[in-house]
Amino acid sequence: MAISSLQKRSLLPWILFLLFSILTLFTAPTLASVGDRLPEFRQCVEICKTENCLPSNPTPIPLHRRLLLWTCPQECDYTCQHIITARRVSNNEAVVQFHGKWPFYRLLGMQEPFSVVFSLGNFWAHYDGLHNHVLKKIPKSYTMRPYYVWLARIGMASWFFSAVFHTRDFRVTEELDYFAAGASVLYGMYYTMVRVFRLDRPDRGSQRRLWTTVCAGLYLMHVGYLKGVGWDYTYNMGANVVVGVVQNLIWSWFSVRRYYSKEGQKWWMVWPGLVVMWVVAAMSLELLDFAPVWGCLDAHSLWHLGTIGPAVVFYRFLVRDSEEVVRREGRLKA
Repeated sequence: MAISSLQKRSLLPWILFLLFSILTLFTAPTLASVGDRLPEFRQCVEICKTENCLPSNPTPIPLHRRLLLWTCPQECDYTCQHIITARRVSNNEAVVQFHGKWPFYRLLGMQEPFSVVFSLGNFWAHYDGLHNHVLKKIPKSYTMRPYYVWLARIGMASWFFSAVFHTRDFRVTEELDYFAAGASVLYGMYYTMVRVFRLDRPDRGSQRRLWTTVCAGLYLMHVGYLKGVGWDYTYNMGANVVVGVVQNLIWSWFSVRRYYSKEGQKWWMVWPGLVVMWVVAAMSLELLDFAPVWGCLDAHSLWHLGTIGPAVVFYRFLVRDSEEVVRREGRLKA
């Protein structure tokens, strides 16, 4: 269907926003981790360990923190972070990061409590999407239904491991978080292509298998590179950004195209485009990195908060979209 000049002008804000989105996603703040290099911090930690971490008479650690594997040296590190931070604030000096992280206040032993809570909020959004929308409202006959089931399952796994990582930052929890997030982002591009270009149809089995093989191969190479070549934060971020931008561009194009199609201008058809803008706006919070408010609410946790709503909206779009497709295909068969 040809797009009129008026419609082309209406596409301009979307195009400009997507260009801004790409620029935003490829721009990352430079975070200086000077706190752990401060002489006064190192001296504080050494004195604390000398006085509290003797094998013969260590200072007791509460049970809930021991269950989360907090050790005496780590307790000293945490305590000294806040001693030095309080001293800097009283002297009108900037709050600095320690070991690449802001000095958060723990809650029940959790290192970044708000990020944990908001990660669990995203977990709930995918759980609700699966059990109250995909399984209950999308017809079993719709061939995209299994893909949406896996969308929710992978999303739940991703946000579960995000919550675990923000609870306690170990190498293994970091790897699980990154690999699960990578799987979620890549699967997002995978099922997007399947839905937009209808690779789920039986007559497109060879194309679907080829696309499945390509995506599985990309994921294995991604994990293999991080584990076998080097744990490269810049590469990991770049890979996820590229895949995420491709997915966002496809959904935005699909959203506008559907809205101006002969099917009619139905408000829910633009939901994917609105979700893309919502997610990018939330992600832009990462550019406004700031010391945590109240010692626990930072830009990263707000980014996690900002992704809950889009997930809730998008599962409702998938239901509306599936109903429309099933109805249209039913008319064609009649």
